Amino acid sequence: MSRLDDYMKFEAVNETGNTLVMDASPNIGGKGEGVRPMETLLMGVAGCSSIDVVMILKKMRQDLSDIKVQVDGYKEKNGEATKYSRIHVHFKIWGEVKEKKLQEAIQMSLEKYCSVSKILEASADITSSYELNP
Repeated sequence: MSRLDDYMKFEAVNETGNTLVMDASPNIGGKGEGVRPMETLLMGVAGCSSIDVVMILKKMRQDLSDIKVQVDGYKEKNGEATKYSRIHVHFKIWGEVKEKKLQEAIQMSLEKYCSVSKILEASADITSSYELNP
């Protein structure tokens, strides 16, 4: 993690050189020029579960043409900090996918395979919904 300015803008670099810019919100001194650290948790759930759902549907021989995922987090105070108490993951799926297979893939991801949701479920109730060929 490296600081990029005189405020609260940082760049995180992973072991393969990919980067993510993080910044605080303006109300605490940031400029809002990056993802907030708490938002990265929700992005992690979206990314992890998206990868799982795609892999599971491929194994189920479903013809997935596109996927979009929206994650909403609901915070509550936890001492001086905040935590997510509820997280809702909404999948939009396009393709020749059987609804029962999609339901199974989402459930398997969020309840068994997605490491990020498994970590967050200790403090947050995680729910999901989907649209098939919206």
